[in-house]
Amino acid sequence: MTSLSSSRKRALVVGLGVSGIATAIGLRRIGWEPVIVERAPGRRSGGYFVMLFGAGQAAARRLGILDALPDRSPSGCITYTVDRHDVRRPGLGFGDLPVSPRMMLRGDVERAAFAALPDDVEIRYATTPTHIEQDAAGAEVTLEHDGGSVTERYDLVVGADGLRSTVRRLVFGPHDRFLHRLGYMIAATTLPGPVGGLSPHEGACLLETGRATWVFPFADHPPTVLFSYRTDDVDAEFIGPPAERVRAAYGPQLTGRLLGEALDALDATDAFLFDSVEQPRMDTWSHGRVVLVGDSAWCPSLYAAMGISAGLAGADLLGTMLHRHAGDIRGALHAWEAQLRPHMSYYQANGVEQRHFFTPGNQRQIALRPLIARGLQLPVIGNGLRSLRSNNRSIRERELDIAHVG
Repeated sequence: MTSLSSSRKRALVVGLGVSGIATAIGLRRIGWEPVIVERAPGRRSGGYFVMLFGAGQAAARRLGILDALPDRSPSGCITYTVDRHDVRRPGLGFGDLPVSPRMMLRGDVERAAFAALPDDVEIRYATTPTHIEQDAAGAEVTLEHDGGSVTERYDLVVGADGLRSTVRRLVFGPHDRFLHRLGYMIAATTLPGPVGGLSPHEGACLLETGRATWVFPFADHPPTVLFSYRTDDVDAEFIGPPAERVRAAYGPQLTGRLLGEALDALDATDAFLFDSVEQPRMDTWSHGRVVLVGDSAWCPSLYAAMGISAGLAGADLLGTMLHRHAGDIRGALHAWEAQLRPHMSYYQANGVEQRHFFTPGNQRQIALRPLIARGLQLPVIGNGLRSLRSNNRSIRERELDIAHVG
């Protein structure tokens, strides 16, 4: 990869997730020397359903990973709504969105990004920052590994270490100062195969007030399932085995085939995601020589479906601004945030608003879904809605595709 600058500034990137790897690629491209530290003892390439929208695709192209990203959207995909009596009705799925994202797994993005990472980028596993001290010219970072510690100096520290970021806690303050709970829990896992009598190209959602189950089909990969439910006590949900908490949230009633098989799959696996839905709310994403990128800064939540796209776009733009404002790191960070924040605020707002698409809040929201789905299939109404969707797509992509000049 050709360097755009002869400068050899050092950056510590905390986190080997998609945002961290993408940040390192962008920094290396402009001639920086990124060092990545990761708390886990090795790569974590798991993950479930993600969508890559226009801004994310454009960033992936600039980072050199787009061609390695698959589109796992199954041919002829159909989404049904089902109930606990296994009655199917036409559903409103992601194929009906006003944009056309690529569907894939988080692991697909991580593998593509890691493969594009230059071989000379140093990666240290099982390593965690424990102290960060700054001055006008750089940052001193104490790193802990295998019971020992070392203090090193960097021109920039990038916190790409997720929703509960260690960098954010060390530099900006405790989690409870910034994390805003939406009052929902999610659980996800890969299913051993189609459930509920679905074909490999069919998806389904079971929608009830305050809880939902989504099955996402993929081409060339088993389907995944997402459980999403409302709770008034997030802390209580972390008491006891996650699979038991999910079962309790769906009650003692008859489950029906789809929900029952999905819950059984969650019971039978150790590979799953279980977490509360939260968003960081921050007045600024940088402090001196420290900057937050991805979920540690703006996590829009799963309900916005923009996490991967936003992470790639933010990381890519960071490299561009540091190159454009060479010699003025703080000015680069301010310019980066000024350009990025309106988009991320939009995504976060969508994450709050669209939670009802994933998890209806009342019976009225559930009742309206079949009408929308049937409208899309009627020649007159359907054509009008499709035309509206087409117009919305061009408008929204212009609004949300983060401007970038290489």
